[in-house]
Amino acid sequence: MRAISGLWRWRRNPLRRTTDLAEAWVALVTVVLVTVAAPVIGSLVGAAAQDSLQRSVREQAHSRHLVTATVVRVLGGAPLETDPDTSAAHDARSRVLAEWTAPDGTRQHGPALANLKSPRHGDHFRLWTDPHGRISTRPLDSPTATTHAVLAGFGAALLTAGLGETGRRLIVWRMVRRRYTRWDQAWDRAGPDWGKAGTGS
Repeated sequence: MRAISGLWRWRRNPLRRTTDLAEAWVALVTVVLVTVAAPVIGSLVGAAAQDSLQRSVREQAHSRHLVTATVVRVLGGAPLETDPDTSAAHDARSRVLAEWTAPDGTRQHGPALANLKSPRHGDHFRLWTDPHGRISTRPLDSPTATTHAVLAGFGAALLTAGLGETGRRLIVWRMVRRRYTRWDQAWDRAGPDWGKAGTGS
C-alpha cells in the first residue's frame, strides 16, 4: 500500500520539507485506520448483522411451516418465481394448481411450484406456507445467515480501508498541487532573468 511507503518521510533529512512530514502523518493515520479501525468496524458490522439475521432465522422458523400439497392439475405458462436461497431453485419444477391444508386448519388452493418433473393429478409435494396457509419462501437457515453476516463484516472492513486510502490520496494530491503552486509563484518572483550573469548584483 502506498500509505506504508509514505512513512519513509519520517526519516531525518536536511532536505525534508514540512509537507513531507505532513504526508508522513497522513500515511501513519491511514495505516492505523486500515490495520486497526477497519477490522474493528468489520467485526462490529458483522456482529450486528449476525444478531439481526439470527433473529430473523428464529422468527421465520416459528412463522413458516412445511405442509403437504396435492396436485389438482398442471398449469401452463411461465413458471412462478423460485426461492433463490435454495439449491432446489435450480431443480426441475412444474407450475401446478394444488390444494393443501394450512397450519390453522383451513383448506387452501392455488398455483404453486412443485418439485416434480412430470406432475399428475393426485401427486403430493411439499411447500412452505405462513400460519394462514399462504405460500412463502423457505425460511432462512442459521448457516446461511452466518455467511451473510461474515460477508457484511468483510465488506464493511474493505469499505473502511478503501475510504481511508482514498482520503489519503486526496489529501496528498492537494498537498502536491499546493506545493507546485508555491513553486510557480517563486519562479514568477525570481523573474525571467534569474540565473543570468550579474543578476542580483
